[in-house]
Amino acid sequence: MYEFNRIKRLPPYVFAIVNNLKMEARKKGEDIIDLGMGNPDMPAPKHVIDKLCEAARKPHNHRYSASRGITQLRMALTEWYKRRYDVDLDHDTETVVTIGSKEGLSHFILATIQPGDVVMTPYPAYPIHPYSVIIAGGEVTSVPIGKGLDFMAEIENAYKKTWPRPKMIIVNFPHNPTTEVLDGLSFFEKLVAFAKENKLIVIHDLAYADLCFDGYKAPSILQVKGAKDVAVESFSLTKSYSMAGWRVGFFSGNKELVGALVKIKSYLDYGMFQPIQIASIVALRGPQNCVGEFCETYQARRDVLIKGLRRAGWPVEPPKATMFVWAEIPEPFKKMGSLEFCKYLIKEAGVAVSPGIGFGEGGEGFVRFALVENEHRIKQACKGIKKALNKE
Repeated sequence: MYEFNRIKRLPPYVFAIVNNLKMEARKKGEDIIDLGMGNPDMPAPKHVIDKLCEAARKPHNHRYSASRGITQLRMALTEWYKRRYDVDLDHDTETVVTIGSKEGLSHFILATIQPGDVVMTPYPAYPIHPYSVIIAGGEVTSVPIGKGLDFMAEIENAYKKTWPRPKMIIVNFPHNPTTEVLDGLSFFEKLVAFAKENKLIVIHDLAYADLCFDGYKAPSILQVKGAKDVAVESFSLTKSYSMAGWRVGFFSGNKELVGALVKIKSYLDYGMFQPIQIASIVALRGPQNCVGEFCETYQARRDVLIKGLRRAGWPVEPPKATMFVWAEIPEPFKKMGSLEFCKYLIKEAGVAVSPGIGFGEGGEGFVRFALVENEHRIKQACKGIKKALNKE
């Protein structure tokens, strides 16, 4: 009866298939260990929760807030950039608070991309990166990313082959789902120079800034001289402070680009619940030992998973960052494809993981594990996986 062209351009959500199978199995009383969605299982820091409760008791905090975020929260974010990356930002013009990174990216694309505009995104990719463009009526050019590939060379090659020329590129390091990381600022320096030469807008998603292991430190594109001429960067409190459901994100960088997001948000929302913003200030300005503790927990879980998979006969390289492990499907099972293999693991191992195909064509042949269960459960999952792999 009705036809919605934007909705028609969106494919079925592959992850929902695995999620439905998981739920059906649980309804039957089966114990399914869920390593699928990257949904942090640890609570937010106590001092942040305490501040939320305190702020929520004050009636004036229940009124409409500011769509671009309250001043002290924007200032706290600029302090975070200065402390961590020695990057100077103007809290009034160069950063905006968003209701999570996903909302910020979606509305930024809506504000800046016209029907027919082309945006370059990696593949495989976190789904909102390409599909925010599709929803806005734009077109996507995919750039392959992964082990052994020169991503900058792939970007240059894709740009030359695309017409009309791309207007924007979205990058994400540490990368979800492949866990690829950058070694220093060299890539960002080349990307900024390339963007300036070709009048490209750059979005960098820095969601996993703090989840880095074995001494690795993730760089910010805003560290590069001149980056603010062409780039904006998103960051959120989701992973660093285990505040996924709080939905607190930021877009920072180029004044004109940040301004476009501020303007469209002024029509679309009144900002997030003010007590959440006040508690977020405490997260950014308060004790930071919690961030290191979360990171240590994820690293320990990573080590347990890698060790367990190797014992199961599934050799996987440990990632340097993110809360994920990106694993190539064992050779005897590759012909199944990632979705069928995920179904098989639910049935035979009692373990739910994300199929690589859900992240685009470049993800086929892989699955993604999320480190969102404790070490005991991860060991249990590995035992189930070993049993499932040996069955065939």
